[in-house]
Parts: sequence; structure tokens; C-alpha cells
Amino acid sequence: MGCMVPSKINAEVIGLVGVVTDSTSDIPVALAQDLGIEVIPIYILWQGQTSRDGVDMMPDEFFQRLVSTDVLPTTSQPTQPDFENAYMKLSKRCDSILSIHVSAKLSGTFNASVQAARSVADHIPVTVIDSQLNSMGLGLAAMAAARIAAAGGTLKDVVDEARKAISDIRMLGVFDTLKYTIAGGRINKSVGKIASILNIKPLLTFRNGEVHLVGAVRLYRKGVERLANFVRENLPLSEVAIVHSASRAVAEQLKADLSSALPADKIIVNQLGASLGVHGGPGILLVAARRA
Repeated sequence: MGCMVPSKINAEVIGLVGVVTDSTSDIPVALAQDLGIEVIPIYILWQGQTSRDGVDMMPDEFFQRLVSTDVLPTTSQPTQPDFENAYMKLSKRCDSILSIHVSAKLSGTFNASVQAARSVADHIPVTVIDSQLNSMGLGLAAMAAARIAAAGGTLKDVVDEARKAISDIRMLGVFDTLKYTIAGGRINKSVGKIASILNIKPLLTFRNGEVHLVGAVRLYRKGVERLANFVRENLPLSEVAIVHSASRAVAEQLKADLSSALPADKIIVNQLGASLGVHGGPGILLVAARRA
């Protein structure tokens, strides 16, 4: 992990910049490993037990439990020591680190990473970035940075690429329900009440690091169509990620529908992790697209 360059990219180059993100990024595990990205797990707190997102609590298990209980889980950010340990481990094989995280307006993860970066400053320089995104919006930015690191880029090169990617990324998602989003305090309760009364499926995006309602549809399938149109309207694109919560068949169909707009190897499909599933619940389908 981190600074270990996969043969798929360039077996001759040993990267000197480590890339760290958190599990809200929803990067597929194999892809994170291939790109050498260190993923710090969010904690899931549920019925007296604490689990690490993507380590002790996997998505399939999480969503199965979520729909069968009235006791909703909560999340907790990684601790400062979690980040310190990751940074010090990377310092053994890296010269510097980029740590890029979920929007600071949604989580204290960014602040914990900043404090950790300060505490290890005598050992290794760490630049921390607030992506102002989550899920694969964050994931695409971390991946872009990791590719530059793997190609032997400097810390400045890697940071510049991450910031450029953030500016190029657009997100849109359709939610089957706002029950979990409201309970987690991720969106205004009045918006949720309106959506419930009108029996509509909200369309949400990111703006200035916060989740905003940008539209609604009566039928879920119409929301999926809006996502497909969203991708086409933003062409040309360098990469697209489709993230679902317990609805892989719908996600794969959306990927197939977009095959005329983008090559299949430019479209990533993955399941939403528990750290965001807590606040979104089942029935989410979202798209993160990076403009070319």
C-alpha cells in the first residue's frame, strides 16, 4: 500500500508520495490496492458494537441488517491516532503524503487528519485536502492523485492533480428514501417531509461541500434515466463511477446504457459502503463523473 507502484502502471518507478483517503470514498478494494491508496476506515456504531467500515463491516452484511432492524446505526470519524499510525507507516517508504478526505462539512475526518499531519510533521510532510465531496466523487479525486504519485510525481504534482480533479468532478444521485439521510442530519428535515408527503424520489448533488436537493422524480426508474442524461450532458468525460446501495442490477444496467457514451473500462461500478449507507440507506444510485 502507498508508494508501492503496481506493475499495471509502471513497474520501473517507485513512487515517493503516499496517498491516503477514508472509506467514504467507496473505491473498490482491488482498485485501491492496485493504485497504492491507503484507506482509513470510518467507524460504524450499532447496538453497542463498533465496526470498521470495509474491514469488520462489509456492505452486503450492513444493508441486510439495516433493513431488518428499527435500531439505526451511527458513524464516528477515524481518530487522530488512526491517521498518525497510517502516516508513520507510510513514512518508512514514502517521502511525503497527500491525505484527501470527505467534505469537512459532513464529517470531522478532515480535522482529525489535519491534527495528525501536524503531529507527524517532524517525520514526514503531509498535505491534507478537503475534497468537498464524498463517495466516488472523493474516490475519483484520490485515484487521480494516486496515478500521478505512481508515475513518480512530486508532492506538488500530486496535490495539483487532486485539486484539478476535484474541480472537474460532478455528482448526482437518486434516493429511494430520505429516512436515513434525515436521521443522520445530512439534509434539512423540511426537505424530507416534502419528499415524503409528495411521494417523490429526490435528486441530490454536492455544492460547496454540502448535499443539496436539485430535483425530484415520481418514479425511481425516471431518476435512473436522469442519471444517464446527466452523464451524457457532461461529455466528454475521462471517468465515471456508478455507486449503488443494494441494487447492483440497476447499476450494471445503467453502465450498459452508457456504453455508447463511454468505454466500459472508463466506468466503475461499486457498492456504497457502510459509512455512507448509514446516512443514505438502501435504494441509492449515484454517479460521479470527471470531465475530460
